[in-house]
Amino acid sequence: MAENKRILLVSRPMGMPKPDNFRLDEAPVPAPAEGEVLVRIEMISLDPAMRGWMNEGTTYIRGVALGEVMRAFAAGRVIQSRHSTIAEGDYVSGLLGAQTYATMPAHQLSRLDLSLGPLEWHLGILGMPGMTAYFGLLERGKPQPGETVFISGAAGIIGSTVGQIAKIKGCRAIGTAGSDEKCRYLLQECGFDGAINYKTEDVEARIRELCPKGIDILYDNVGGDILDLGLAHLARGARVVICGAISQYNEPTMRGPRNYMKIVTARGTLTGIIVFDFQERYPEAVAQLSQWLKNGQMHTRTDFVDGIENFYPALMKLYTGTNFGKVVLKV
Repeated sequence: MAENKRILLVSRPMGMPKPDNFRLDEAPVPAPAEGEVLVRIEMISLDPAMRGWMNEGTTYIRGVALGEVMRAFAAGRVIQSRHSTIAEGDYVSGLLGAQTYATMPAHQLSRLDLSLGPLEWHLGILGMPGMTAYFGLLERGKPQPGETVFISGAAGIIGSTVGQIAKIKGCRAIGTAGSDEKCRYLLQECGFDGAINYKTEDVEARIRELCPKGIDILYDNVGGDILDLGLAHLARGARVVICGAISQYNEPTMRGPRNYMKIVTARGTLTGIIVFDFQERYPEAVAQLSQWLKNGQMHTRTDFVDGIENFYPALMKLYTGTNFGKVVLKV
């Protein structure tokens, strides 16, 4: 049988990850025990949260141990099953890891319905990022028609999905992105009302122009200076949803917001979103997002990288801002 190619975490990054933090090795393909299935992985999801998983210790999930397969969401086809509810030939997804084969207890996997969309969508807009956008905006942000939603890092899979859901719910969507091409994507394909190139434009001046009545929902994926600028322009009763802080993940010390007192003067709230809290409701979100995609109300984009040996350059697309859409590694 083929060997299992695996990406192992062999040292912890200090700042930006380096190639020697990882090692590609080969091991025998594991056999499933009773209640488990063997999956031949076809696609691996690259997500900003992976940087936090490389650290020692535990937050909402324990850090990856040195010498372990790097944690990653992945999807593939079941080639051997020892469980009654998942059959050989089924497609599944879960925390299968950055490898070409994986065994996993069946109850830890989601069986995929490819009639709802192609496999890569189940790692993106119909997977963890889409669930984060859906529940983060609707359950934490609680949008109301006519409100202004400001999204940092808006051209990523989470940000672009948040903005499109906001539009469907009757809101205005304003986002930041790191290139003119990404801003055009937000405006022309995703239907945003405004897009700000944070690398070339005066972000604060553009926020004043595009959000004249203030920001009702601030959905933050970036942290740092853009979060501070957004906080400075909160409308009364604003909701701030902290999803991520990609500008801070590779810094030795994470810098918190300076303008946090605007939460008080705006009589607002600040909350976080951990998608696993809504796991029982994933089918609801998948069905709704799939419907919006099929009827043309939403769009999504995938940034494919070929070959598990290219795990590191694929990962670095996230932290250098060179990705355009959801980064998926095809193995």
